[in-house]
Amino acid sequence: MSHGIEIRTVPYDHPDAVKLNDEVQLEYQERYQGEGDATHLDPAMFAPPNGLYLLAYDASGTPVASGGWRRQDENAEGYSDGDAELKRMYVVPSARGLGLARRLLAELEADARAAGRVRMVLETGDKQPEAIALYLSEGYTMTAKFGYYREYDSSRCMAKPLS
Repeated sequence: MSHGIEIRTVPYDHPDAVKLNDEVQLEYQERYQGEGDATHLDPAMFAPPNGLYLLAYDASGTPVASGGWRRQDENAEGYSDGDAELKRMYVVPSARGLGLARRLLAELEADARAAGRVRMVLETGDKQPEAIALYLSEGYTMTAKFGYYREYDSSRCMAKPLS
């Protein structure tokens, strides 16, 4: 069901993207009793064809969900050649349960596949059981840790082939 939702491609530093990023950071701070996600992200990382950033807007034009992917290749943080890393998946509390995360995820996977990426990877945390359940239900499996939080006990890394 669309629920009057429109999905738009926007730059990572678009004001609505910044607003939702600020909200998800507050949620991370609350769940993990500390700082938000300190992973360095630059708007250029999400510029096609090396990434994509999406926002979902409700019928009134309010941004209600976000998500993006960025290109990763083999490096010291544990990524592999051909990876697309999922970042900043977030749905505002009032829009949860509408299937928005699944819609965004499907569009991001399709775009990464079209850009030649072979695997979608993501890092989440043990205090985000809803996210873990979503990704498991969409075919993701636990994988070796990578990224900024790879040394943290609470980190959970997942992957899904895009072929």
